[in-house]
Amino acid sequence: MVASLKLPLIPAAFFGMVLGLSGLANAWRVGARIWQLPAVVGEVLTFVSLAVWLALIVLYALKWVVARDEALKEVAHPVQCCFIGLVGVATMLIAGGLLPYSRIGAETIFLLAAVYTLAFSVWRTGGLWQGERDIATTTAVLYLPSVAGSFVTAIVGAALGFPEWAQLFFGAGFFAWLAIESALLHRLLTGPALAPPLRPTLGIQLAPPAVGALAYISVTKGPPDMLVHAMIGYGLLQALIMLRLLPWITKEGFSPAYWAFTFGATALATAPMRLVERGDVGPITQLAPILFIIANVVVGLIALATIWLVANRKLVIGWIELADRDAGAVGHG
Repeated sequence: MVASLKLPLIPAAFFGMVLGLSGLANAWRVGARIWQLPAVVGEVLTFVSLAVWLALIVLYALKWVVARDEALKEVAHPVQCCFIGLVGVATMLIAGGLLPYSRIGAETIFLLAAVYTLAFSVWRTGGLWQGERDIATTTAVLYLPSVAGSFVTAIVGAALGFPEWAQLFFGAGFFAWLAIESALLHRLLTGPALAPPLRPTLGIQLAPPAVGALAYISVTKGPPDMLVHAMIGYGLLQALIMLRLLPWITKEGFSPAYWAFTFGATALATAPMRLVERGDVGPITQLAPILFIIANVVVGLIALATIWLVANRKLVIGWIELADRDAGAVGHG
């Protein structure tokens, strides 16, 4: 009898799970400082995100080893390709989470991930600038390589003690966000409606102002100013628009694509909490606990729904059967 093993072909988009879990862990860490919430919750979430990241890194690396053609198809795909940038973004967030435990380890992981993220951003953006793109494939995933990558580099870089570099990356992410948003909104307003499977990617639309606000807080000192308040305000507007569109977005039911909402939701909660930590007053202090609760509900529901899909074998991913170290046929299930 020939021994065989089925290996899941993990899409890069699954790294969005790490973003949501790490974002919630960071929110709980801030909550422990400003509201005396149980610190253990933030640390448990940090190590849960670490475990998920480790599993995804191993499986994604194996995909390149045993199913290289499938991995290359993802690189060539006009939408899925941008999710590959999440590998570096998720890894930098893991580095930030590990900082209290090992500075050397955190710095090493961060530097490797930051180089990867910048290189992928330059490569992918350069490809986009060459044109010949179907407007129907233009979605919020375009933010991931340059905007999410730069903002997270700024956040974690500042935490590790590289404030000047962090300011440069904040600038890169900020202006890339404004440029891409104009093109994306033009497509949403004048192009064809997003296909139902692509609609959950709109959840990424919430992230730039919220994550950008966190990046701005990370690279600045002193009392909060109008710019960071404006970015949070725009993030709140995006959240309300997402709520209004939810019946349209969820037309095809739940899938792991809904993790796209989690990083923006947790960042939108954490940014006001960081401002409270700096002594901010007014609406921010009233919004902070509400947004924190909402972020926990969003991540919790999406995590439970994902676990339900896995438990009931309804998670649709590709599989490859290995036998005697030889790759067999690729299938989906």
